[in-house]
Amino acid sequence: MKTVLVYIGAAIAEIAGCFAFWGWLRLGKPVWWLAPGLLSLALFAYLLTLVESTAAGRAYAAYGGIYIVASLIWLWSVEHVRPDRWDVSGACVCLAGAAIILWGPRG
Repeated sequence: MKTVLVYIGAAIAEIAGCFAFWGWLRLGKPVWWLAPGLLSLALFAYLLTLVESTAAGRAYAAYGGIYIVASLIWLWSVEHVRPDRWDVSGACVCLAGAAIILWGPRG
């Protein structure tokens, strides 16, 4: 459960940080938007180090599914664009993949 919470926190931090850059470069927001964006991206990187995994690549791969779902939630809640059935279907496939990577039996 801790891993899932860390992934959710990391996803929020990463999306917020990247959106700060998006806002500055694509939406004409002021340059000071980059300061909280950089802090948010640093928090994202730190949070991923808290995941219990013997390999960083495996932790990052499993995180990808959570990131995709969080991005669609951001799309809906912040950008006010409702995900369509293809977005939701794709996110479900990604979550299944993340679960296999995260909890698959290893010998």
